[in-house]
Amino acid sequence: MGVEITSMTLEEVVGRMPVTGNRQPYGLLHGGANAVLAETLGSTLSALHALPERFPVGLELACTHHRSATEGWVTGVARPIHIGRSTSTSEIVITDEQGRRTCTAKLTCLHRDTRPKV
Repeated sequence: MGVEITSMTLEEVVGRMPVTGNRQPYGLLHGGANAVLAETLGSTLSALHALPERFPVGLELACTHHRSATEGWVTGVARPIHIGRSTSTSEIVITDEQGRRTCTAKLTCLHRDTRPKV
């Protein structure tokens, strides 16, 4: 998918992903690729808050696709909406290279007491 995380703080996680290689058959950025970027950034933000005592796992992801991207890179910014002991929710805004919002996502993670088995 080519996701690159470019910065991480407790207030926001920023990353980007190329459109090339992540298109659906009609040449547009695949909605599932937006979901991958959103969950990567939101889960990373949750991990910054929960680890090492608790282990975040995705519970619910919702994506609204506002406009298509056909080339270049998209950038996502995850910011916390709620950080609790057992759950966290983030809003992830994805924009194209012109700064236009292409997708808005919301991710809720469950903070588990034990590390998930691999």
